[in-house]
Amino acid sequence: MSSSPTAAAPGELRRHLGVFDAVVIGLGSMIGAGVFAALAPAAGAAGSGLLVGLALAGVVAYCNATSSARLAARYPQSGGTYVYGRERLGDFWGYLAGWGFVVGKTASCAAMALTVGSYVWPAQAHAVAVAAVAALTAVNYVGVQKAAWLTRAIVAVVLAVLAAVVTACLSGGAADTGHWAVGADAGFHGVLQAAGLLFFAFAGYARIATLGEEVRDPRRTIPRAIPLALGITLVVYAAVALAVLAVLGPDRLAHSTAPLADAVRAAGAPALVPVVRAGAAVAALGSLLALILGVSRTTLAMARDRHLPHPLAAVHPRFGVPHRAELAVGAVLALAAALGDIRGAIGFSSFGVLAYYAVANASAWTLTPAEGRPPRAVPVLGTAGCLVLAFALPAGSVLWGAAVLALGAAAYAARKALTRRP
Repeated sequence: MSSSPTAAAPGELRRHLGVFDAVVIGLGSMIGAGVFAALAPAAGAAGSGLLVGLALAGVVAYCNATSSARLAARYPQSGGTYVYGRERLGDFWGYLAGWGFVVGKTASCAAMALTVGSYVWPAQAHAVAVAAVAALTAVNYVGVQKAAWLTRAIVAVVLAVLAAVVTACLSGGAADTGHWAVGADAGFHGVLQAAGLLFFAFAGYARIATLGEEVRDPRRTIPRAIPLALGITLVVYAAVALAVLAVLGPDRLAHSTAPLADAVRAAGAPALVPVVRAGAAVAALGSLLALILGVSRTTLAMARDRHLPHPLAAVHPRFGVPHRAELAVGAVLALAAALGDIRGAIGFSSFGVLAYYAVANASAWTLTPAEGRPPRAVPVLGTAGCLVLAFALPAGSVLWGAAVLALGAAAYAARKALTRRP
């Protein structure tokens, strides 16, 4: 396979990402989002059933990843499930998936930007968050190849920090494996809610699919990159969750605002606390970088079909990126980062993204064997899992998420009615 970028036709994006870059972009999104943001609220929901919730989230994520990989190989275009739903289920379902992705991931971006601010300068978290959005929008503007190299460096740093956390927690005398046992506090609904919150952390493989127009040999690269990224992330999450839970226990973990830092401190390694704080900020930056990539590419695809303002579909003649979509997304994210709240954003984001993947699984069900259809159980379990986890989220997240999806559906209906008028 050639390592040189594939030339692009006017108005299209250049194909210059290989398997390694695609995997790293997925890792940069998943690992940064989950380990530092979702473990504590998930422990608050599930108690000692946290690990069961993590396993359940992983199963649903596997189904979603498999369905997405088969669809992305069939439709290697920017937009991900927006494209798959449109092609397999009809225009409305593609639009609804794209709407759910854009609004859900906008909330994710705000959460990650605020995570950067809370670790770097807690007293000025919102100002730092806005600055982070501006800086990473500029990086994406000058080309996804540069973004992929930066993401590669971020992932290496974060993995090193997480390895140090796991080692310090499990090798110290404070670790108690009895904390891994599932007790009476682990209710069924709580475990489902924890899985829904933790799913926030597994959604990064969507970045690979939404970059389908910029991946070399997408029919081979995407089906390889998505399960690789998810598998590595599952191993990392399991190791970190086991280590932190062993030291803090479910109750202390649930009430911690910085669980990894608290865990290394409790394990007798306070010198690692500044390293963990820096690693959290770097991880959140990695997630934010990859998230902006995914949201802007879905915006590009929806603008091409005029579901969003058509000028957003422009591709920069020099940098080969959807520059107007990048700037528009950056402006919205800066506003969200200035006004948002981290924990509230996680549930809202999870609802939107679970709706997105429900459409992906339903789309995969319609594939024929010749088109690379996955085993029938995969899209069935994936669709059901997404819907169950979405409605198991905290009530506020469900109500706001459903309201925003309904608003998107109403906008779609209004646009259709206007275009049918003579």
